[in-house]
Amino acid sequence: MSKPFIHAQSSAKKFGGVYSDYLAIHELLDSSKSVISDGRHRALTHNTWFISQIIPKIFGEVFTRQSDGVVVSSRDVAEQHVSEDYANRYIPTAQDFLDNMDFQDWMNNGKGKPPSHASLTKKREILKIKHD
Repeated sequence: MSKPFIHAQSSAKKFGGVYSDYLAIHELLDSSKSVISDGRHRALTHNTWFISQIIPKIFGEVFTRQSDGVVVSSRDVAEQHVSEDYANRYIPTAQDFLDNMDFQDWMNNGKGKPPSHASLTKKREILKIKHD
């Protein structure tokens, strides 16, 4: 599965209600595609930490479906989304992603600068020149 709408339809089929009851959860889970459009976007949202810590803080442990007033677990909906995205129905941990990421100096208490720093500095210089 790839689009929030398709995931929302799947949730309606599994948990009841209509797709719009679930769309916001699925849109949040796939919002990381706006940062990077390939499968690496999942490192931000498709993991056990995001499902157990972030989803409930935003949607509540449970939410009431707008279509019929039934209460549903937000974690169950998020777990369904992530397990559908992985063919083996596995939900990775955040550590699964982070352990496979190379540690860089700039990640350690501000030693060095991230790759985005150069482009941000350049944009600031351009804006400064335009305002002078």
